[in-house]
Amino acid sequence: MPDVHSLVNEFVIKLKKRKIEGSKATAKLTVELLRSFISQQRLPHSNQAAALIDAVKAVGEKLIAANPVELAVGNVVRRVLHIIREEDLSLATAAVGGLSLAAESDDEDDIDRDDHPVLSATAVAAAARNALRPPSLQTLLEDIPHSAAAPHTSSSGGDSEGKSKSADKNSVTRKLKHNVIEAVNELIQEISTCHEQIAEQAVEHIHQNEVILTLGSSRTVMEFLCAAKEKKRSFRVFVEGAPRYQGHALAKELAARGLQTTVITDSSVFAMISRVNMVIVGAHAVMANGGVIAPVGLNMVALAAQRHAVPFVVLAGVHKLCPLYPHNPEVLLNELKSPSELLDFGEFSDCLDFGSGTGSPLLHVVNPVFDYVPPNLVSLFITDTGGHNPSYMYRLIADYYSADDLVVRRKSAS
Repeated sequence: MPDVHSLVNEFVIKLKKRKIEGSKATAKLTVELLRSFISQQRLPHSNQAAALIDAVKAVGEKLIAANPVELAVGNVVRRVLHIIREEDLSLATAAVGGLSLAAESDDEDDIDRDDHPVLSATAVAAAARNALRPPSLQTLLEDIPHSAAAPHTSSSGGDSEGKSKSADKNSVTRKLKHNVIEAVNELIQEISTCHEQIAEQAVEHIHQNEVILTLGSSRTVMEFLCAAKEKKRSFRVFVEGAPRYQGHALAKELAARGLQTTVITDSSVFAMISRVNMVIVGAHAVMANGGVIAPVGLNMVALAAQRHAVPFVVLAGVHKLCPLYPHNPEVLLNELKSPSELLDFGEFSDCLDFGSGTGSPLLHVVNPVFDYVPPNLVSLFITDTGGHNPSYMYRLIADYYSADDLVVRRKSAS
């Protein structure tokens, strides 16, 4: 296998040069790189989980710094860190549960059982799962014994018990990397099939003779609309293509698949929104507060939809859920693209002359990439796990990320 460090350096260069674009492609390549890194990582005999977490954080720090705008990189790194913590707790829980069951079946070592009850593996597993969750009402309502936090094991039979613990510990350390790689493979499969999982829900949201408005070009939106068409839904699509005219490619693809498509300009959105039944758009990232980072121009569409009480639906895979808030200093919400996407240099070459004595051109062309849509403008999120309200995003994020990994930094760098 190739040297993993050279693979990391090559991937960092690609991120810096923006040779990898799109949240899905970036997320999938990042997960595959981390899988290769984990598989080649040599771990110590003790504290394997901590060593693996520190190593992944070191790589993740480089990847996130290479392209801070592509939030999918940080999302995937945090997901992998959460997987490591889950697998470590799962193996520790299984080991403790095995010792507890063995102690329960041993009649000679059954001392003071009434004062120190041996917990079942189910109770210990429930306590371990809640160790990864932030405090919430749901965890308070779950029935978990208070003593699950400190399971009791018999202290008699020192030699045999010590050998058993040592054997279980070696077994746990051997299984950790294998289980983490298997879970990462499941994450890769989840990212690869996110479009299909979201498209399966199209027939539940798009009805007969509706008018759908979308913006720009999104493969998730295209698959979603085409899935509704395949379910014999007859509807019309309005595609707004400015400022980069990416919607033209989407409109061409939808028309080729038999959908009635109308191309409109960004300046006509407010005039056309009254005829629309639903706005369906893609997203670059979904923040922890339910806000959306999406292609520029989408906030204007969201405001028009709110003014006319039109549902504003956002399609996003789970890998786009970011556990950070827009005000976090780690979040870079925007960047500027080349002006060549908006105009040709020859059209304004006389205005871009630097020889005017001022030291700067007379004409500036600003080409931002993203908009921020606040959560109050979003009606519904459709992910590969189902439809969710913006207020429920925090619960999904709590299931996929650990609070200890929100800021990806090594201990030495913090």
